[in-house]
Amino acid sequence: MKAVAFVPRPLIAGGEIVHPFMHRWSKLFIPTLREAPSDAEVVSHKFLLRAGYIRQLGAGIYNYLFLGQRSLNKIIGIVREEMDTIGQEFYLPAIHPREIWEQSGRWSVMGDNMFRLKDRKGAELCLGMTHEEIMTGIARNELRSYKQLPQIWYQIQSKFRDEPRPKAGLLRVRQFTMKDSYSFDLDAAGLDKSFDLHDAVYRRIFTRCGLEFVSVDADSGAMGGTQSQEFMVYTDAGEDLIASCPVCGYAANTEKAISVLEPVTEMEPTGDGLPELVHTPGCAAISDVAEFFKISPASDIKCVAYMALKRGAKGIPDAWHGLVAFLRGDHQVNETKLAGVVGASELRPMNGEELEQYLHAPAGYLGPVGLNPAQKPFVDGVTVIVDKGLEGRRNFVAGANKLDYHFRNVTPSRDFTWTQVADIRTVNEGEACPTPGCSGQLVVGKAVEVGHIFKLGYKYTQSMGATVLDPNGKEVAPIMGSYGIGIERILTAAIEQSTDANGFWLNPAIAPFTVVITVTNVTDPLLRSTGEQLACDLEAASLDVLLDDRDERAGVKFKDADLIGIPYRINVGKKVAEGKVELVRRAAALNEEVPLEEIVERMRELTSLQA
Repeated sequence: MKAVAFVPRPLIAGGEIVHPFMHRWSKLFIPTLREAPSDAEVVSHKFLLRAGYIRQLGAGIYNYLFLGQRSLNKIIGIVREEMDTIGQEFYLPAIHPREIWEQSGRWSVMGDNMFRLKDRKGAELCLGMTHEEIMTGIARNELRSYKQLPQIWYQIQSKFRDEPRPKAGLLRVRQFTMKDSYSFDLDAAGLDKSFDLHDAVYRRIFTRCGLEFVSVDADSGAMGGTQSQEFMVYTDAGEDLIASCPVCGYAANTEKAISVLEPVTEMEPTGDGLPELVHTPGCAAISDVAEFFKISPASDIKCVAYMALKRGAKGIPDAWHGLVAFLRGDHQVNETKLAGVVGASELRPMNGEELEQYLHAPAGYLGPVGLNPAQKPFVDGVTVIVDKGLEGRRNFVAGANKLDYHFRNVTPSRDFTWTQVADIRTVNEGEACPTPGCSGQLVVGKAVEVGHIFKLGYKYTQSMGATVLDPNGKEVAPIMGSYGIGIERILTAAIEQSTDANGFWLNPAIAPFTVVITVTNVTDPLLRSTGEQLACDLEAASLDVLLDDRDERAGVKFKDADLIGIPYRINVGKKVAEGKVELVRRAAALNEEVPLEEIVERMRELTSLQA
């Protein structure tokens, strides 16, 4: 495209060019801060506050100000545009009656995480954490035939969760915005297709938002279901740990990740090779035991004792049961894996009285020899789960369930039994990748979840009685999927991955403005008129423009522009007399002089590269 000559226009309306869409910094509410409040811990939280995107109202409750809301609206626009290619948008109530959550069995399962209230008549209600029940209720009442399937319904709406410890700005809050969608299909093959459609759409959404993300295998959590996949952005602010292989691309949340263990050199047996009681005074910790016996912690059996909450069926009260996990001394229990293995909704450590009741032993000296495990989880005694890392091993050291004593020469299956063997440990960095034929080693890093898709199966349609007639005229329950995106998490993850000491920058698609025009001296008529005309021309080229027309020192303006996330800055200064402006690319920290008649085309070129 041929460059158009830049010709200054006359000033009108008191020295300003009138333009109905021009955003003037001097007229806007952008309350920037030099320093972040002391309670802001992670980078994104600090910059969201300093840039004037948010202000805190209460613990885990935030006001979204002008810049923050503009950015969130752009993210929502991208999400809506992509979701409209596969689904239909709904808008559902945030306040729900107790009855519909009881139909699925989740009224009690959600526990204290759910906000609960009563209306003036005493009816019990809650604030929606998610909308599986509400969507399933619509399907139950409206869908009659397989001919109406498949269906994909979505909404973009506020969700509420009574977080016990809100923190990290918008990453863990009590009110947040979510895109949640739900699919209804006739069979598993249809669900596979709906799942794959969401996978493709999510990848487009996160790519358009400028995120560097990875998809990982994950746990479905309280929503239930089988196949589960999270979309994660690596950042030190993350609360999730992701194990990945740089060689083959394997990646999984540590709640699901597995690895291949290196062979361990077994201890030589002593005496007759049977369990031998050894006095080990003061050796309650794994490190003390390893030092006492001069062994690796890999040859010690660790015991972790829990009470596990098992939700009762309809009419049956919830109950706590004894649960004991055994694994290598150098491994850590993954409580999400363990709870999933036994079907517990909650775990907590045993107290002293419970240790005596279930193991007849003091803390620090717990072991598997002599226990009488339940044949099935939570039936007739203590449930004993043994990690797979103990399979095929021999000659361990283990607690003797007696103060200041341990056994050595302990061999699984010969010397003790269990309820179940399962993978219940958290993988460690450097362990071998589980992909067959791969020689890579796992890397573990922190990450933030920005999206989650999983197959619900029949959990809700069967419990709530939603059915359709299949091609043979038989009533069948549709199979469901559930798919979520955290809107604020996209913004915070984008900030976390694109910062420096001066501030942050966002992809033009989600930045509150594409470019800020900084007039270095607004008292100079030529600079002011040039800046205003340039703002008009860039707006006419479909770019979002912020005109910094404040009567402030240039240095102050530059610092503010670097802080607030706008990816491009055009400095209108003394070079205007030579027909030039300075273009600053925030992400690359690059400055270039551009002729005025070429700046619009240059901006079009740069933004098209990031589209």
